[in-house]
Amino acid sequence: MKRCLELARKGMSYVAPNPMVGAVVVYNDKIIGEGYHKKYGESHAEVHAIHNVADKTLLEKSTLYVNLEPCSHTGKTPPCCELISAYKIPKVVIGCRDTSSKVNGKGIAHLKNKGVEVKCGVLEGESIRLNKRFFTFQHKKRPYIILKWAESADGFMDRRRDKNEKGINWISKPNTKLITHQWRSEEACILVGRKTVENDNPSLTTRELNGPNPIRLIIDPNLKLNKGYEVFNDDAQTYLFNNLKNQRNGNVAYIKVGKENFLLDMLSFTYEQKWNSIIVEGGASTINQFLEKNIWDEARVIVGKPQFNAGLRSPVLKQNAFSIINFNGDIVKTYLND
Repeated sequence: MKRCLELARKGMSYVAPNPMVGAVVVYNDKIIGEGYHKKYGESHAEVHAIHNVADKTLLEKSTLYVNLEPCSHTGKTPPCCELISAYKIPKVVIGCRDTSSKVNGKGIAHLKNKGVEVKCGVLEGESIRLNKRFFTFQHKKRPYIILKWAESADGFMDRRRDKNEKGINWISKPNTKLITHQWRSEEACILVGRKTVENDNPSLTTRELNGPNPIRLIIDPNLKLNKGYEVFNDDAQTYLFNNLKNQRNGNVAYIKVGKENFLLDMLSFTYEQKWNSIIVEGGASTINQFLEKNIWDEARVIVGKPQFNAGLRSPVLKQNAFSIINFNGDIVKTYLND
């Protein structure tokens, strides 16, 4: 099962809104075939694993391991549970059940009805955590929300800008960009507010590494941003959520949402687009909106060594950090909203 999880992670950034799945076929305690879901719309992990077995006659004496319950419906690909039973694989070991409405035990039921021995719940916690985006999207009907910010050693997100100064006041070390751009590449969307665009002029891409750019989401209620900012370049799609108009100009789309339920309307739109995760990178007002409404799943806080003494205070989380690591001298804290 550990190997299934390793394989499944290779699909990160490419299979959404589908889950990450890995599968291995074992005969006489040896892996004779393995595979993973590589890209949305393409073959699932079980298909690759079975097809990679050189001697198909061994399948009738083998065990298939997979970190998520095999699908039981026809979508962009045929049901995996039918393929497994067709090859008469006698035993299937599953990490966790797929609790989405289209599956939710139907794959397991099909296998058992065909005489397959099924064991479910092996490394269940790890299997669920791996597909936290998928499960959140299915059950909460919204994307998985990650809040991310950097703060100084004395708890400020930004220095005081008395004269409306522009530009980034760097907190983390230059090499820490690598991990933050890796985070961006793993999510469907990246979200910031208008002030962050005006102050920092970020591109919101994964330019520091070779990975897919997230879709850029900008909160700009009164459409005050001009086209001179980096978020309007052609490196990624950009959506501006506002109170004024619906319109598309090439790579840029304007999405009108209600004033009273701005945040919820915006998340409803992202759910309809099947974007299953958003990393929120600022600014303080935008992050605090998610915190105040308790609409978040994870927070990643980078604590640098500079001290600002005064400025924009960082949010304070009630939870204890789930993990704390040292990355190039910066401290990275991860919080989970249980």
